[in-house]
This record gives sequence, structure tokens and C-alpha cells, in this order.
Amino acid sequence: MIEVNVQDRIATIYLNRPEKRNALNNEMAIALHNALLELKDNPECKIVLIKARGEAFCAGADLGYLQKLQKNTYEQNLEDSNQLMEMFSTLYHFPKITIAQVEGAALAGGCGLAGLCDFCYATPNAQFGYTEVKIGFIPAIVSVFLTRKIGENKAKQLLLTGDIISAARAHEINLITELFDAETIEMQVMNIAIKLLGTVSSESILLTKQLLTELPGKSIQEQLDLAAEYNAKARATVDCKKGIASFLNKEKINW
Repeated sequence: MIEVNVQDRIATIYLNRPEKRNALNNEMAIALHNALLELKDNPECKIVLIKARGEAFCAGADLGYLQKLQKNTYEQNLEDSNQLMEMFSTLYHFPKITIAQVEGAALAGGCGLAGLCDFCYATPNAQFGYTEVKIGFIPAIVSVFLTRKIGENKAKQLLLTGDIISAARAHEINLITELFDAETIEMQVMNIAIKLLGTVSSESILLTKQLLTELPGKSIQEQLDLAAEYNAKARATVDCKKGIASFLNKEKINW
């Protein structure tokens, strides 16, 4: 259900359940979570690219699997939900750059998966939406991350209507990063990843992502205090010392 390929410090994760439009069931969610945990600690990986086999990126939760879960007790369903929550949380807090390449539909949990990545690139024919309310379900876990990303007002429009929106509209509301033609998206995304490999520091990425995760919900002064702490911490890193020395010596930095 998941394929992982690591080459030249870029790890590509393929969602590989095309016959089910890459819908997430428990087995697939656990496999994806395990892949992320392994790549998190893999020194040969600096960037993670999430793509999909088949026509859809991810259709969200497998409805057949959800139907089976209706026979579970509340405690069993909570345990299953926690497993899914941990996978999304790991992706959100991932210490390296994450990129989603979306071609086709990214719906419900699949939309959450794409939107959780640091960068999300899509083709014009891609579709996005949180359709859970149309089948009597709720977009619970993904709503936490969506409201942070695009704000409560726009999040409500998506979460409460269940509407499916175009890639162009998703770009307008900052759900995704940029659009590329189907013929060029593979090359464009890879070029972006390769550029990032050589131009940004791994330690800087880690600390910046940690800081951005911790800022929401704090007062202005608390945010400034936290930023000052991270500023001080960054000055002592190996990458910062290397970067400043290279700049002063007019040497090219290759990260």
C-alpha cells in the first residue's frame, strides 16, 4: 500500500492503492506512519515527497473499512482514531521538508494529508475537499490542522459544506502552494526539491518548523520570547557556524 524510494537525499513515498483511489484504511495509515518515522531518523533523507499511483491522490478514509468500524466499541474506535491522529501529527511535526504532489482528487483525509505538507503542488485538474459531512461523518482530526493553515472562516466553508473545489480555488485560499501543468509537474516539483537540497540548511529547517508549530495560541510577548530563545539556539548550531564562515570567506555553501 506504500512504496518508499530514497535517492539523492529525496525520499519519495507513493500511496499505492490505486484500485481503491488510495483510500486510507488502518493498514495503510500505519504503513504511512511507519515510513515517516523511519525517514525522520534517516540521515540519507533531507526531503520527503508524497505522491500517488493511479488517477487519484487519496480519496480519504476507506468507507468499507469505516463501515466495519461501526461494530466496534467506543474504546476500540478511539484507539483506531488515535492511530490516525498520530500519523497526521508525525507529518505535521516532521523535522524535514515535506512536499505533496497532487494529481487527481485529494478528498477528506486525503486533502488533509496533502495540505499538511510544507508545500503542496497540484495540476489544474486536481480537486480538493473535505466531504465527510455529506456521509454523516466529521472531518475531526484534519480540522485541527486546516484551521491553522487557512483560518477558521475559510475552514468552515470547506468543512461544513463538504464542497469539492478546484485546484485554482485551493490555490486562492492558500490550501496549496502552486499549480503546474500535468505535463511538467513531475519535472517542476523535482527541480524545486533539488534546489532546496543545496540551498537550505537542515538544522535551520528543523528549528524553523519547530518554532512555527509552537507560535500559535501564544500572546505577542510569549511569541517574541520564544523567537528570541530559538534565535539564541540557532546561533550555536553547526550549520549556522558553517554558513556564516562560508559567507564571510566568500565560499559557496552546499547544504
